[in-house]
Amino acid sequence: MAQGQPTKLKKKKKSVLKRAAQARQRAEVNRANRTRVRTLMRRLRTAITAGDPTAAGNLLQPTISAIDQAITKGVLHENTANRYKSRLTLAYNAVKAKAAK
Repeated sequence: MAQGQPTKLKKKKKSVLKRAAQARQRAEVNRANRTRVRTLMRRLRTAITAGDPTAAGNLLQPTISAIDQAITKGVLHENTANRYKSRLTLAYNAVKAKAAK
């Protein structure tokens, strides 16, 4: 179903309508959290590929914090989030070591 269009419900019971409304609200919150994490990860990766350890260092901690928040809110699975954090940290450390040479 296209985004933003109302869900068609056969049932008109109050509980069914309430559940549908709650699902829409949760989906909106989850989308916002997922977008925030992806944006921060994209910015960090851009700084890493540019070879800028200062910018990457400034973005690393907020990105990891956002990923941790996504775990607690149920947006990301814990193992997935840990994999993201590990890979981003490894890439940052490589850029930092390269700049130190």
